[in-house]
Formats: sequence, structure tokens, C-alpha cells
Amino acid sequence: MPSRRDFIQASALAAAGSFFIVPRHVLGKGYVAPSDKLNIAAVGCGGKADFNIKQAYNGGTDNMVALCDVDDRQSKKYREQFPRAPYFRDYRQMFDQAGKTFDALIVTTPDHMHAPIAMAAMQLGKHVYVEKPLTHDIYEARMLTEAARKYRVVTQMGNQGSSGDATRQIETWIQKGLIGKVHTVNCWTDRPVWPQGVRSPKDRGESQPIPPEVDWKLWLGTAPYRDYHEAYMPFRWRGYWDFGTGALGDMGCHFMDVPFRALKLKYPTSVECSVGSVYADFFKQAFFDDVCPPSSAIHLTFPSDDRKIKEIKFSWYDGGIRPQLPDGIDYNQVFTDQNGGVMFIGTKGIVVGELFGDNPRLLPADKFEGKALPAPEKPLVEGKTEGHQQQWVKACKQGYGAYTSSSFEESGPLTETVLMGNLATRSYMYRESKAGGGYTFPGRKKLLWDGENMRITNFDYANQFVKRQYNGGYQL
Repeated sequence: MPSRRDFIQASALAAAGSFFIVPRHVLGKGYVAPSDKLNIAAVGCGGKADFNIKQAYNGGTDNMVALCDVDDRQSKKYREQFPRAPYFRDYRQMFDQAGKTFDALIVTTPDHMHAPIAMAAMQLGKHVYVEKPLTHDIYEARMLTEAARKYRVVTQMGNQGSSGDATRQIETWIQKGLIGKVHTVNCWTDRPVWPQGVRSPKDRGESQPIPPEVDWKLWLGTAPYRDYHEAYMPFRWRGYWDFGTGALGDMGCHFMDVPFRALKLKYPTSVECSVGSVYADFFKQAFFDDVCPPSSAIHLTFPSDDRKIKEIKFSWYDGGIRPQLPDGIDYNQVFTDQNGGVMFIGTKGIVVGELFGDNPRLLPADKFEGKALPAPEKPLVEGKTEGHQQQWVKACKQGYGAYTSSSFEESGPLTETVLMGNLATRSYMYRESKAGGGYTFPGRKKLLWDGENMRITNFDYANQFVKRQYNGGYQL
């Protein structure tokens, strides 16, 4: 227990500015020295950011030293909780004016702003935590992955299931060969739970007054200009191509992460898809190019490292669409979670799991009953999924090279694969008018992917979705 004299001396020195790192022995048992705290800034303070900031701050074991949000309504809670943390609307001003005060940054914005913010932070040597999906475009994901190595910073994507026990359990089962060689993977979700496949306010020519608490120009960021409408923010932006990445971008990094690491997947070799149609009237199909479709099925192929299996077939289903069940498997054994699930089909059995791979099961159940199962080989994360942010915080304190569950080395390639589905979807919806009326759809075919060079080799139109052009003077 520190004496009153020790406490006064430490306080006086700190106030004088000549001594700002207080030794642990002075503070006493149960206190955290300032030198053991990570100084964190946040771009985005509402929605998912609410959870990210709370978990990173961890009741005060670490510091929140700067805040940024383009919507004062979203930031109100944390501006009140951290009144000494300077508040900005423009992250670039925060970097210029408060950049020396923080070591790490949490980015929780709409998808279209993840990459420019994260890249600017890494170039300043800041560790970064970025919500999923890591980026809006495939090219951006590759650039952030390379930048993390170049600038030697600690990184983490916000797919918290990667820190869960179930992810490690399934990974061990698959790699130990409990179900033989995996040849088919299915993932599915009930998302979108926001409007998709509908006519947007932009296409209807609708606009609304910009709320005084919102800097609409900054919210648009890299996206082309459009008039403000409440339909876009604070959450429903996910269904608009200019800002979000649809149901696949929202949930793919959760569900697809499990097989991606269990099978040690790299770049897919091809992608094809189909999407749900929308009809405005009898036999009159509607095309809403501003928004993601109401449902989709994405089919990827990956090379197999087993000579008996030519390729691994990997399918994604959203909008309530579900995969076909293998023979002998009951509906209630697989579709147990409304959020969705994942299913591995191997030469000797099946593994199924729920969101984050939770509640993993081996099927047929009677085949594996009483069988000794290997425990997860990778170390479990303290706090499991809710320890995802603190795992990153602790790694930041250790420095570059410290392990995180979803570093950009892992999450960058995963995000590229997730976004391949959106490239296929947008190619599928591309149409050309026919002379006699109606349309042709040249992108409705299997698209061949050169992963190393980030290029579709048999339909050049699709390559515009690898890398978009930024508006507003932003750059990567």
C-alpha cells in the first residue's frame, strides 16, 4: 500500500510534467500504471463502435484519447464519457492535431471508408483495428495486408468469431482428418435484415434536409455525391453498393472465416453466382443497380492439395436461401441457428456449426458417438469472442509480431475472397440492350480469377469491381 507521502510526490511530479509514468509500486496492488495503458483513438463512435470502444477501453485498463465521427448524434455517448478526449468530425484533422497522443486506432465506419482511414493510420505507425469486412474492394484488402507488413503494425479485423473456441475446435477436427478430405463447403445466413433489392431514394429522386448534427460530405467520403436521405444512415448503408457490401460483406467474414483457416485456403480460381429477381409488374423485371440484391448464391472453387480431390467447392447463400442437405442428414441437425451456419462435407463425414462456428457437431452422429476427439491445438483467447478487442490491445503493447486472431495477414486474403462474391454479383447484373428489346447478360458465366494479379481473365467488365475510383480527393 503506497504511503501518503509517496502518493503526493508522484502527483506533484506528474502535475509538473516532469514525471508522467508512475511506477507500479507507487500505485499499489490493483492499479494499472499509465505506462501499461494503450492510448487509443476511434473513428466511428456509434453502432458496432459502441461495443468496440467499450471492449478496448475495458473499464479503464486502457485509454481513449481521441474521438471522431461525422454524426454528433452517434458520438454523444462517448463524448460525454470521455470529455477530455478531443472530438473531431474529420479523421484527417484528428491525425494532424492529435496524432501524437494515440498509439492505436479503431475504425468502425461504413465499409467504403475503412481502407483510406486505416492506411493513413498505418502510414503514421499506428496499430489498427478495423471492422469487418476489412475493405470495400479487393484491391484495398491487398493493399492493407501489404501495408501492415511494411509499417510493422499490429492489426485485427472485427470478426470476433475468429477468437472463439469453436473456430479453433473445428480447425483442429478438419486438419486432423476426422471427416477425411473436405471437398465441399457451404455457408449461409438469413441476412439481409435491412432493405435490399429495392428502389433507392437516389433512383426515386428523393432527398431530405441534412440534419445539423451530420457532416454529409464527410460521410460520403470516397463515394460519389448523392443527396442526403435517412435511408442511408446510420445503419442501412450496408445494402447500397457505394457504401456497403451487402449481406455477404456483413456476414461472410464471420461464417467464411471458419473454413478459410481450417482448410488453409488461398485465392479461389473461379466464381459464379445467381441472384434473386425483383419484378415491378407482371413479367416486368426491375433492375436496381444502386442496391445489393435481395438474395444470392455464390459458388467459388479452390485448388485442392489432395490429388484425389480435383478442387474444393465453396458455396455461400444469403437472403434465407439454404444449401441442399447430404443424404441421411436431418434438417434439424444442421439448420439450428436462425443467423445461419457452416457445413464441411468430407470423404468420411460432415462438420456443421453455427455463427462463429459455435456448437460444432460431427455427423452422422452415431458414427462419431463415443469417439475421442482432439482438443483445439491453437491457444484459446482470453474472453473468447468478447476478448477479441482486448487481444488486439494487449498485442499492441507487445508490438509488431504479437499474435492476433484476425491480423491482416489472415483477414486480408479472407476479405478478398468474400468480395469476390460481390464482383460476381455485379457482373451477373450487368446487362446490354438488344436491338429488338430486352437484354443480354454477358456476365452470367463462370468467371476465372487470377488471384496473384487480382484480375478476371475472361470478362474484363468485372475488373472495375476489383478497384473503384475514389471521389472527394481521398487516396489510398
